[in-house]
Amino acid sequence: MEPEDKTQEIAERAERLQEIGSSILRAARDELYLGMRFLDVALSSFSYQMDGQIHGFGTDGRVMYFQPQMLGGLYRENRILVNRGYLHMVFHCIFRHFAWRGAEGRKRADDGTKIQERMRDLSCDIAVEHMIDGMNYRSIRFSRSLLRRETYRLLEKEGKTLNAQRVYKILSEWNLSEKDFTDLEQEFRTDDHRYWESKKPDQKPNPMLSRKWGEINDGIETDLETFSQEAGERDGDFLEQIKTENRSRYDYREFLRKFAVFHEELAVDDDSFDYNFYTYGLRLYGNMPLIEPLESKEVKKIEEFVIVIDTSMSCSGELVRKFLEETYGVLSESENFFTKINVHIIQCDEKVHTDKKITSQKEMKDYMEHLELYGDGGTDFRPAFEWVDKLLEQHEFHNLKGLIYFTDGFGIYPKKMPPYKTVFVFMQDNYRDVDVPVWAMKLILDEDDFEKTDR
Repeated sequence: MEPEDKTQEIAERAERLQEIGSSILRAARDELYLGMRFLDVALSSFSYQMDGQIHGFGTDGRVMYFQPQMLGGLYRENRILVNRGYLHMVFHCIFRHFAWRGAEGRKRADDGTKIQERMRDLSCDIAVEHMIDGMNYRSIRFSRSLLRRETYRLLEKEGKTLNAQRVYKILSEWNLSEKDFTDLEQEFRTDDHRYWESKKPDQKPNPMLSRKWGEINDGIETDLETFSQEAGERDGDFLEQIKTENRSRYDYREFLRKFAVFHEELAVDDDSFDYNFYTYGLRLYGNMPLIEPLESKEVKKIEEFVIVIDTSMSCSGELVRKFLEETYGVLSESENFFTKINVHIIQCDEKVHTDKKITSQKEMKDYMEHLELYGDGGTDFRPAFEWVDKLLEQHEFHNLKGLIYFTDGFGIYPKKMPPYKTVFVFMQDNYRDVDVPVWAMKLILDEDDFEKTDR
């Protein structure tokens, strides 16, 4: 056979395998769609590409890669396994597992960091398989092994939503032997993670990709809660997972910017400065520019707000400390706050116990280092709001934009809407659903959010 003919034959064979593999994945997509129409956008968000190096199949959030022989073998064995694999990859994307990097994410991996990376991979796979096994659709129904059932039983003991971060935390406490670890990997590994951006420490994260799947995630939650009748027993804890994901994926900096105001600050205003006139004057007159840069510019930063800490017996001092540390972390970043600030930290249960005025990062740090909580009574939110009203009357604030109330939520709320934005912050571990007033925002955090690194 001539070399040209052989090359042509290889190209035709590759094209045939590409089409067969793509047809198998499209068939899985269509079968899943018939039962789970709320996933229509997510299921259809991929192109398909053959990859002879990948183990089975995998995705980077845009493309599903497949090894044709392995995919064909899996389809011949049981097409439900292909359906489950497709849904497994979709769930990895919906929950943005591909972007979860640990603290060691940008370092050269050693044995310790490799274990952590394996643990994250395993946690993502277990969380996804747990969701799929909890869904009651014929297209994905498959018998569970004894190891799988026992693993779920142990993980479910805490009675909390088993997202990947929660699974990681529990597995880390089990002190698994290498054999146990490997057994779990073999049981729950479904796809190849090599294309995840978290596997490429030298590559910058792609915010557009995470934003795309965040929007898909939001759309699924809205559809399930508002329009679709499919949410219910058939979907297991999928909706709760979506809610947990959307609650935990907050950007605290973005949230605090809700309290930002425009104000002039000493700095060169590059946007209004014309370098052409400046350099032309220097060339013409030697040392006399025709225009000088403005010495101040208008910026939007956080200048004034109030933090109220619920010091009733139901709020843990350790969680309060973590919340304040997170707030201090944001406060210490110059791009978010003015050099001079006016922040009041109020401790209150049934009455106001302390009010500490913070005017600089140093004062905030001192407060954190010597934090002492006062009060252990019941919870009444009204005294704190009345206190702030008095501060406003005394002109303590000139442009107060917001109040953050850290609490468990069980107390008496004011009936009247205050003249500033208000948010009640709850910890997920202690949270039981409560209705805040219509004029207030509600933010639910997980303790893991304060420990996350580059996610």
